[in-house]
Amino acid sequence: MLLGTEAAVLNDDRIRSLATHRGHPTVTSCYLDVDGREYPRPGDYETQLDYLVRSARSQAASAGSEVVRSVEGDLERITLWVKAGFDRSHTRGLAFFACSAQNWFEVVELPRPVRNEITLDQRPHVRQLESVTQEYERFAVLLVDRQRARLFRFEMGELIEHAEADDAMPRALDTSRTAEGVARHTGELAHKHLKHAAEMAFDHFKEHPVAHLILGGPHEVVAEFEGLLHSYLRDRVSARLSIGVGSSVDEVRAAALAVEAQIARRHEAELVGHLRNALGIGNGGAAGLESTLNALVERRVGVLLVSDGYRAPGWRCGSCGHLATLGRSCPLRAKDMELLDDIVEAAVEEALANKCRVQMVRDNADLDVLGRIGALLRF
Repeated sequence: MLLGTEAAVLNDDRIRSLATHRGHPTVTSCYLDVDGREYPRPGDYETQLDYLVRSARSQAASAGSEVVRSVEGDLERITLWVKAGFDRSHTRGLAFFACSAQNWFEVVELPRPVRNEITLDQRPHVRQLESVTQEYERFAVLLVDRQRARLFRFEMGELIEHAEADDAMPRALDTSRTAEGVARHTGELAHKHLKHAAEMAFDHFKEHPVAHLILGGPHEVVAEFEGLLHSYLRDRVSARLSIGVGSSVDEVRAAALAVEAQIARRHEAELVGHLRNALGIGNGGAAGLESTLNALVERRVGVLLVSDGYRAPGWRCGSCGHLATLGRSCPLRAKDMELLDDIVEAAVEEALANKCRVQMVRDNADLDVLGRIGALLRF
């Protein structure tokens, strides 16, 4: 399928589809950082693309004329796409996957920067895409006070405001009421507003489920509001922030991203803890590159854990896909295996192709000590 004019949507299914694609004679995978903070002018990131193009030509030169022709077509398509221009307001990274010999070309526009990289392989390199999807889980933010409520959702790193409830207090209250009566009436109106906001939130999240909900507003208001939420939403409250309902989108984004990062690191630490426990009892875990590759080959991996940025050379059999730290002969087919610069990328692709969960782990010393890669096993 040829995709050259529209960028492919990034989700788990898209990544798995890419991971299972096989290109002949080779697939060009190109990641280009176009973050405006780092590269304010198009010429800045185009210079980086020129470096990548030269690198790909150098890699192809030793692989034969068929590869050279296919890669030249890929590079031309990528270069034309970049220089034609794109919306930089929401795009900070680009991923290209191409095999001109098969008339195949896909583009994924990303909301976060990527590491500039270009590789030639029979399979697309998708590890950076997997890292992006994990960074942006399904998060939402609800800000409330006694008159207003605002609902935001993170959609691939962009904070989008989806709904607002404004149940303003009447400007003039009945002057015949006592001070106690006025306070009670005001409290009743505020409670009615919070109940309305809770119903609005539940109606929205029934259609658009989330994994984590962040509440913001005055402490006593948030406490009352949380008690009015449906249990589905109460169970997903991950943090409570003292941030006003009138805060700017940038202020809300910064506060929510800080919470999101804390939750992500905590979740990663829990998985690494499960791995350590499994290794401690000698059942259900594998650690280190060789043991983890063996478990992948044997189809025993349930969750693959990889330290973000970890790379290592290794071997892959082009016939059966066997992965190993040592070559050259495949132990299953007795055929020569291919030496890869990064066997970890191949391990990620193999895990995704076999519907394993892949977790990229950032700044976790425990996983580093275990060899920077490991797996929770199915059996």
